[in-house]
Amino acid sequence: MSEEKVKGAGLRRRVGSLLQSDDFDDRLSELSQFPERQVINPLFSFIYSPDELIKGRAVTAMGRVMARMADQDMESARNIMRRFIWNLNDESGCSGWGSAEAMGEIMAAHERLAEEYYRILISYIAEDGNPLENDMLERGVLWGIGRLAQVRPHLLRNAVPHLLPYLKSLDPVQRGFAVWALGFLKNPETRDHIEPLLNDLTEITIFVDGKVERCRLCDLAAQALDRIG
Repeated sequence: MSEEKVKGAGLRRRVGSLLQSDDFDDRLSELSQFPERQVINPLFSFIYSPDELIKGRAVTAMGRVMARMADQDMESARNIMRRFIWNLNDESGCSGWGSAEAMGEIMAAHERLAEEYYRILISYIAEDGNPLENDMLERGVLWGIGRLAQVRPHLLRNAVPHLLPYLKSLDPVQRGFAVWALGFLKNPETRDHIEPLLNDLTEITIFVDGKVERCRLCDLAAQALDRIG
């Protein structure tokens, strides 16, 4: 049976094996062996994983697959983006787990999708937008904004005032993800807001560059200030 005929549970096992492999970065290109529409659903299931590494790698893979899909069939890619948006909608009944992170990764990977959907991602942390009012989902939005800011910071200039309040969040993960994102936006006016975190020794985990890292907030703040200059 050809690679393109592998479906269902078999394909899910293949994708799961790839996400767990020690050489994930090298094997990521294997996903191109499958039609994008076939591999999307298995990736959705792994985006919901409680394992931070598996979830993060599934998000990375989703970005790669969606970029290829958008190049070939933009409307199909839009439909997947709408699915993520629906998952974050109260009326959907879904948890929304991993959806904002996937949106950020996809937009980092594909310029046209970023231009069409970045405002929606920002709206999830804007008081006058579509606030999620859920700490866990807001973590995902902050990470997604940070990931997009790494690649397309020009789209997120207006996100700065919405990120700043999270630097004082009671949730250390929100503080960490917010300062991480602000560093990539390089707005010098944020320095005074970031500097107090130089005294914050709280540790969090964050998925970056294909792996889960444990970081102190003071170190994330120092890195952000270095980027801002």
